[in-house]
Amino acid sequence: MSTQRFPAESPERIAATLRGVSPDYAPTPLLDLPRLAARLGVGQVLVKDEGRRALGSFKSLGGTYAALRALARAAGTDVPGVLDTARASLPDLVCASDGNHGLAVAYAARLSGARARVFLHAGVSPVRSGRIAAQGADVVWVDGTYDDAVEAAAAAARDGRAILVADTGDDPQDAVVRDVMAGYGVLAAEIRDQLAERAAAWPGHAFVQAGVGGLAAAMADGLAAALAPPAMIVVVEPEAAACVGAALASGRPVRLPGALETAAGMLSCGKASAPALAALGRHTVRAVAVAEAAALAAPRTLAAAGGPATTPSGAAGLAGLVAALDRPALARELRLGPDSRVLLVVSEGDLEAQAA
Repeated sequence: MSTQRFPAESPERIAATLRGVSPDYAPTPLLDLPRLAARLGVGQVLVKDEGRRALGSFKSLGGTYAALRALARAAGTDVPGVLDTARASLPDLVCASDGNHGLAVAYAARLSGARARVFLHAGVSPVRSGRIAAQGADVVWVDGTYDDAVEAAAAAARDGRAILVADTGDDPQDAVVRDVMAGYGVLAAEIRDQLAERAAAWPGHAFVQAGVGGLAAAMADGLAAALAPPAMIVVVEPEAAACVGAALASGRPVRLPGALETAAGMLSCGKASAPALAALGRHTVRAVAVAEAAALAAPRTLAAAGGPATTPSGAAGLAGLVAALDRPALARELRLGPDSRVLLVVSEGDLEAQAA
Protein backbone atom coordinates (compact mmCIF):
# COMPACT_ATOMS: atom_id res chain seq x y z
CA MET A 1 0.00 0.00 0.00
CA SER A 2 1.50 3.34 -1.02
CA THR A 3 2.40 5.69 1.81
CA GLN A 4 1.17 8.55 -0.41
CA ARG A 5 -2.34 7.71 0.77
CA PHE A 6 -1.15 8.13 4.35
CA PRO A 7 0.54 11.53 4.59
CA ALA A 8 1.87 12.88 7.86
CA GLU A 9 -0.90 14.05 10.19
CA SER A 10 -0.98 17.03 12.51
CA PRO A 11 -0.71 16.51 16.27
CA GLU A 12 -4.31 17.67 16.57
CA ARG A 13 -5.50 15.01 14.12
CA ILE A 14 -3.45 12.33 15.86
CA ALA A 15 -4.83 13.37 19.25
CA ALA A 16 -8.38 13.19 17.91
CA THR A 17 -7.72 9.70 16.53
CA LEU A 18 -6.37 8.48 19.87
CA ARG A 19 -9.20 10.06 21.86
CA GLY A 20 -11.53 8.09 19.60
CA VAL A 21 -9.77 4.96 20.84
CA SER A 22 -9.99 5.80 24.55
CA PRO A 23 -10.77 8.79 26.80
CA ASP A 24 -7.49 7.98 28.58
CA TYR A 25 -5.77 9.85 25.71
CA ALA A 26 -7.02 13.16 27.09
CA PRO A 27 -4.24 15.73 27.65
CA THR A 28 -2.03 15.05 30.66
CA PRO A 29 -1.34 17.71 33.32
CA LEU A 30 1.43 20.29 33.05
CA LEU A 31 2.50 20.87 36.65
CA ASP A 32 4.24 23.90 38.09
CA LEU A 33 6.50 22.77 40.98
CA PRO A 34 7.71 25.86 42.87
CA ARG A 35 9.18 23.78 45.71
CA LEU A 36 11.37 21.92 43.25
CA ALA A 37 12.43 25.15 41.57
CA ALA A 38 13.39 26.64 44.96
CA ARG A 39 15.32 23.51 45.92
CA LEU A 40 17.28 23.60 42.66
CA GLY A 41 17.78 27.36 42.63
CA VAL A 42 16.06 28.07 39.32
CA GLY A 43 13.15 30.32 38.45
CA GLN A 44 10.56 27.69 37.52
CA VAL A 45 10.21 23.97 36.90
CA LEU A 46 7.32 22.71 34.78
CA VAL A 47 6.62 18.97 34.63
CA LYS A 48 4.51 17.19 32.03
CA ASP A 49 3.05 14.18 33.86
CA GLU A 50 2.89 11.31 31.38
CA GLY A 51 2.13 8.81 34.12
CA ARG A 52 -1.45 9.98 33.65
CA ARG A 53 -1.45 8.96 29.97
CA ALA A 54 -3.19 5.83 28.66
CA LEU A 55 -1.17 2.74 29.69
CA GLY A 56 0.85 4.88 32.10
CA SER A 57 3.46 6.35 29.77
CA PHE A 58 4.04 8.59 26.75
CA LYS A 59 4.84 5.49 24.70
CA SER A 60 1.14 4.86 24.22
CA LEU A 61 0.97 7.96 22.04
CA GLY A 62 3.50 6.67 19.53
CA GLY A 63 3.27 2.90 19.65
CA THR A 64 -0.51 2.61 19.52
CA TYR A 65 -0.91 5.27 16.84
CA ALA A 66 1.87 3.88 14.64
CA ALA A 67 0.61 0.31 14.97
CA LEU A 68 -2.97 1.21 14.04
CA ARG A 69 -1.75 3.31 11.12
CA ALA A 70 0.48 0.47 9.90
CA LEU A 71 -2.49 -1.88 9.98
CA ALA A 72 -4.56 0.71 8.09
CA ARG A 73 -1.90 0.91 5.37
CA ALA A 74 -1.84 -2.88 5.09
CA ALA A 75 -5.64 -3.13 4.91
CA GLY A 76 -6.17 -0.16 2.59
CA THR A 77 -8.42 1.59 5.07
CA ASP A 78 -8.14 4.16 7.86
CA VAL A 79 -7.77 3.74 11.61
CA PRO A 80 -11.55 3.68 12.27
CA GLY A 81 -11.78 1.01 9.58
CA VAL A 82 -9.12 -1.06 11.31
CA LEU A 83 -11.12 -0.86 14.53
CA ASP A 84 -14.30 -2.11 12.80
CA THR A 85 -15.01 -5.48 14.39
CA ALA A 86 -16.45 -6.76 11.10
CA ARG A 87 -13.11 -6.35 9.31
CA ALA A 88 -11.33 -9.46 8.03
CA SER A 89 -8.18 -10.76 9.75
CA LEU A 90 -5.18 -8.45 9.84
CA PRO A 91 -1.44 -9.09 9.70
CA ASP A 92 0.47 -9.78 12.89
CA LEU A 93 2.32 -6.94 14.60
CA VAL A 94 5.92 -7.43 15.72
CA CYS A 95 8.11 -5.17 17.84
CA ALA A 96 10.95 -5.03 20.34
CA SER A 97 10.64 -3.23 23.63
CA ASP A 98 12.10 -2.37 27.00
CA GLY A 99 8.50 -2.59 28.22
CA ASN A 100 6.37 0.42 27.33
CA HIS A 101 6.50 0.46 23.52
CA GLY A 102 5.59 -3.24 23.44
CA LEU A 103 2.62 -2.57 25.69
CA ALA A 104 1.40 0.17 23.34
CA VAL A 105 1.71 -2.10 20.30
CA ALA A 106 0.02 -4.98 22.13
CA TYR A 107 -2.84 -2.64 23.03
CA ALA A 108 -3.27 -1.66 19.37
CA ALA A 109 -3.34 -5.33 18.42
CA ARG A 110 -6.04 -6.07 21.00
CA LEU A 111 -8.14 -3.13 19.82
CA SER A 112 -7.95 -4.22 16.19
CA GLY A 113 -8.14 -7.98 16.60
CA ALA A 114 -4.63 -8.49 15.25
CA ARG A 115 -2.01 -10.66 16.92
CA ALA A 116 1.15 -9.19 18.40
CA ARG A 117 4.57 -10.64 19.19
CA VAL A 118 6.74 -8.53 21.45
CA PHE A 119 10.46 -9.31 21.72
CA LEU A 120 11.92 -8.58 25.16
CA HIS A 121 15.41 -8.93 26.60
CA ALA A 122 16.14 -10.46 29.99
CA GLY A 123 16.40 -7.06 31.71
CA VAL A 124 12.67 -6.40 31.32
CA SER A 125 10.88 -6.90 34.63
CA PRO A 126 8.11 -9.48 35.19
CA VAL A 127 5.70 -6.62 35.91
CA ARG A 128 6.31 -5.05 32.51
CA SER A 129 6.29 -8.33 30.58
CA GLY A 130 3.13 -9.34 32.42
CA ARG A 131 1.35 -6.16 31.37
CA ILE A 132 2.19 -6.94 27.74
CA ALA A 133 0.98 -10.53 28.02
CA ALA A 134 -2.24 -9.31 29.67
CA GLN A 135 -3.06 -7.45 26.45
CA GLY A 136 -3.02 -10.81 24.66
CA ALA A 137 0.41 -10.48 23.01
CA ASP A 138 2.91 -13.29 22.68
CA VAL A 139 6.11 -12.43 24.56
CA VAL A 140 9.33 -13.68 22.97
CA TRP A 141 12.44 -13.59 25.17
CA VAL A 142 15.78 -12.76 23.61
CA ASP A 143 19.27 -13.19 25.04
CA GLY A 144 21.30 -10.00 25.26
CA THR A 145 20.21 -6.37 25.28
CA TYR A 146 17.38 -4.28 23.91
CA ASP A 147 19.33 -3.92 20.68
CA ASP A 148 19.43 -7.70 20.30
CA ALA A 149 15.65 -7.72 20.72
CA VAL A 150 15.39 -5.04 18.00
CA GLU A 151 17.35 -7.27 15.62
CA ALA A 152 15.24 -10.31 16.49
CA ALA A 153 11.98 -8.47 15.90
CA ALA A 154 13.19 -7.14 12.55
CA ALA A 155 14.21 -10.67 11.50
CA ALA A 156 10.80 -12.02 12.49
CA ALA A 157 9.07 -9.51 10.21
CA ARG A 158 11.45 -9.95 7.30
CA ASP A 159 9.33 -12.58 5.51
CA GLY A 160 6.57 -10.01 5.02
CA ARG A 161 3.92 -11.90 6.93
CA ALA A 162 4.03 -9.53 9.91
CA ILE A 163 4.34 -5.77 10.25
CA LEU A 164 7.33 -4.45 12.18
CA VAL A 165 6.23 -1.60 14.46
CA ALA A 166 9.62 -0.33 15.55
CA ASP A 167 10.36 2.83 17.48
CA THR A 168 13.90 2.85 16.09
CA GLY A 169 15.65 2.03 12.83
CA ASP A 170 18.55 2.73 10.52
CA ASP A 171 16.48 4.37 7.74
CA PRO A 172 15.87 8.08 8.44
CA GLN A 173 12.70 7.88 6.32
CA ASP A 174 11.19 4.81 8.01
CA ALA A 175 7.45 5.49 7.84
CA VAL A 176 6.52 3.56 10.97
CA VAL A 177 9.25 5.08 13.15
CA ARG A 178 8.25 8.51 11.92
CA ASP A 179 4.62 7.73 12.86
CA VAL A 180 5.82 6.76 16.34
CA MET A 181 7.57 10.12 16.72
CA ALA A 182 4.55 11.94 15.29
CA GLY A 183 2.48 10.36 18.06
CA TYR A 184 4.91 11.71 20.63
CA GLY A 185 4.43 15.11 19.01
CA VAL A 186 0.97 15.23 20.61
CA LEU A 187 2.74 15.74 23.94
CA ALA A 188 4.57 18.82 22.64
CA ALA A 189 1.36 20.23 21.14
CA GLU A 190 -0.41 19.82 24.48
CA ILE A 191 2.38 21.75 26.22
CA ARG A 192 2.06 24.58 23.70
CA ASP A 193 -1.70 24.74 24.26
CA GLN A 194 -1.42 24.55 28.04
CA LEU A 195 1.09 27.39 28.22
CA ALA A 196 -1.01 29.49 25.84
CA GLU A 197 -4.13 28.93 27.96
CA ARG A 198 -2.25 30.18 31.04
CA ALA A 199 -0.70 33.09 29.16
CA ALA A 200 2.46 31.81 30.84
CA ALA A 201 6.05 32.69 30.04
CA TRP A 202 7.71 30.02 27.98
CA PRO A 203 10.51 27.95 29.45
CA GLY A 204 13.97 28.44 27.99
CA HIS A 205 15.20 24.89 28.65
CA ALA A 206 13.73 21.44 28.07
CA PHE A 207 15.54 18.49 29.66
CA VAL A 208 14.24 15.36 27.93
CA GLN A 209 15.25 11.76 28.52
CA ALA A 210 16.38 9.59 25.65
CA GLY A 211 16.40 5.89 24.96
CA VAL A 212 16.76 5.78 21.18
CA GLY A 213 15.93 9.50 20.96
CA GLY A 214 12.38 9.54 19.63
CA LEU A 215 10.83 11.56 22.45
CA ALA A 216 13.66 14.09 22.48
CA ALA A 217 13.34 14.49 18.71
CA ALA A 218 9.58 15.02 18.90
CA MET A 219 9.98 17.57 21.67
CA ALA A 220 12.68 19.40 19.73
CA ASP A 221 10.53 19.54 16.59
CA GLY A 222 7.46 20.58 18.55
CA LEU A 223 8.92 23.09 20.99
CA ALA A 224 12.27 24.47 19.81
CA ALA A 225 10.81 27.35 17.81
CA ALA A 226 8.63 28.45 20.73
CA LEU A 227 11.08 28.17 23.63
CA ALA A 228 12.29 31.41 25.16
CA PRO A 229 16.01 32.23 24.96
CA PRO A 230 18.33 30.40 25.24
CA ALA A 231 15.94 27.84 23.69
CA MET A 232 18.01 24.90 24.87
CA ILE A 233 17.01 21.26 24.29
CA VAL A 234 19.04 18.98 26.56
CA VAL A 235 18.99 15.23 25.90
CA VAL A 236 19.51 13.22 29.11
CA GLU A 237 20.77 9.63 29.19
CA PRO A 238 22.24 7.20 31.71
CA GLU A 239 26.03 6.95 31.46
CA ALA A 240 25.71 3.22 30.78
CA ALA A 241 23.55 3.73 27.67
CA ALA A 242 24.38 7.18 26.27
CA CYS A 243 23.74 6.25 22.65
CA VAL A 244 22.18 9.53 21.52
CA GLY A 245 25.13 11.54 22.78
CA ALA A 246 27.45 9.16 20.94
CA ALA A 247 25.40 9.54 17.76
CA LEU A 248 25.36 13.34 18.00
CA ALA A 249 29.14 13.32 18.44
CA SER A 250 29.67 10.93 15.51
CA GLY A 251 27.01 12.35 13.20
CA ARG A 252 25.47 8.89 12.80
CA PRO A 253 24.02 6.12 14.97
CA VAL A 254 26.69 3.94 16.52
CA ARG A 255 26.03 0.84 18.61
CA LEU A 256 27.50 0.97 22.10
CA PRO A 257 29.14 -2.16 23.52
CA GLY A 258 28.38 -3.76 26.84
CA ALA A 259 25.36 -4.85 28.81
CA LEU A 260 23.79 -1.35 29.01
CA GLU A 261 22.70 -2.07 32.58
CA THR A 262 21.04 0.90 34.28
CA ALA A 263 18.35 1.61 36.83
CA ALA A 264 16.72 3.71 34.10
CA GLY A 265 15.69 0.53 32.31
CA MET A 266 13.41 2.20 29.76
CA LEU A 267 16.49 4.08 28.50
CA SER A 268 18.68 0.97 28.22
CA CYS A 269 19.37 1.34 24.50
CA GLY A 270 22.69 0.97 22.71
CA LYS A 271 21.97 2.54 19.34
CA ALA A 272 20.12 5.76 18.51
CA SER A 273 17.29 5.88 16.00
CA ALA A 274 18.28 7.32 12.61
CA PRO A 275 14.93 9.14 12.17
CA ALA A 276 15.32 10.66 15.64
CA LEU A 277 18.91 11.69 14.95
CA ALA A 278 17.83 13.35 11.70
CA ALA A 279 15.21 15.37 13.59
CA LEU A 280 17.62 16.33 16.37
CA GLY A 281 20.08 17.51 13.72
CA ARG A 282 17.62 20.25 12.75
CA HIS A 283 18.00 21.86 16.18
CA THR A 284 20.62 22.99 18.66
CA VAL A 285 20.74 20.25 21.25
CA ARG A 286 23.11 19.18 24.00
CA ALA A 287 23.53 15.73 25.52
CA VAL A 288 24.09 15.09 29.22
CA ALA A 289 24.88 11.65 30.66
CA VAL A 290 23.99 10.99 34.30
CA ALA A 291 25.47 8.59 36.82
CA GLU A 292 23.44 5.77 38.34
CA ALA A 293 23.29 7.47 41.75
CA ALA A 294 21.78 10.56 40.15
CA ALA A 295 19.23 8.50 38.22
CA LEU A 296 18.18 6.67 41.39
CA ALA A 297 17.89 9.90 43.42
CA ALA A 298 15.76 11.81 40.93
CA PRO A 299 12.38 10.15 41.64
CA ARG A 300 12.82 10.79 45.37
CA THR A 301 13.75 14.43 44.75
CA LEU A 302 10.70 14.86 42.54
CA ALA A 303 8.31 13.26 45.04
CA ALA A 304 9.70 15.29 47.95
CA ALA A 305 8.89 18.49 46.04
CA GLY A 306 5.28 17.50 45.37
CA GLY A 307 5.85 15.94 41.95
CA PRO A 308 4.34 12.73 40.59
CA ALA A 309 5.59 9.27 41.51
CA THR A 310 7.79 7.82 38.82
CA THR A 311 10.86 5.70 38.07
CA PRO A 312 14.51 6.55 37.33
CA SER A 313 13.57 6.43 33.65
CA GLY A 314 10.63 8.76 34.15
CA ALA A 315 12.66 11.26 36.18
CA ALA A 316 15.80 11.16 34.04
CA GLY A 317 15.23 14.72 32.82
CA LEU A 318 15.36 15.92 36.41
CA ALA A 319 18.54 13.90 36.99
CA GLY A 320 20.08 15.70 34.04
CA LEU A 321 19.01 19.10 35.33
CA VAL A 322 20.48 18.40 38.77
CA ALA A 323 23.71 17.15 37.19
CA ALA A 324 24.01 20.28 35.06
CA LEU A 325 23.39 22.59 38.01
CA ASP A 326 25.99 20.72 40.05
CA ARG A 327 28.66 21.30 37.37
CA PRO A 328 29.31 25.06 37.08
CA ALA A 329 31.06 24.81 33.71
CA LEU A 330 28.16 22.82 32.24
CA ALA A 331 25.60 25.16 33.77
CA ARG A 332 27.35 28.08 32.11
CA GLU A 333 27.48 26.25 28.78
CA LEU A 334 23.75 25.56 29.00
CA ARG A 335 23.06 29.11 30.23
CA LEU A 336 21.33 27.83 33.35
CA GLY A 337 20.88 30.26 36.22
CA PRO A 338 18.56 31.47 38.97
CA ASP A 339 16.08 32.93 36.47
CA SER A 340 15.92 29.85 34.24
CA ARG A 341 12.52 28.33 33.49
CA VAL A 342 12.86 24.61 32.84
CA LEU A 343 10.51 22.04 31.31
CA LEU A 344 10.75 18.36 32.24
CA VAL A 345 8.82 15.31 31.06
CA VAL A 346 7.98 12.65 33.60
CA SER A 347 7.68 9.96 30.99
CA GLU A 348 5.95 7.22 32.99
CA GLY A 349 4.21 6.51 36.27
CA ASP A 350 5.72 4.33 38.97
CA LEU A 351 4.44 1.23 37.20
CA GLU A 352 6.31 -1.30 39.33
CA ALA A 353 4.96 0.16 42.59
CA GLN A 354 1.44 0.40 41.19
CA ALA A 355 1.50 -3.32 40.43
CA ALA A 356 2.78 -4.28 43.90
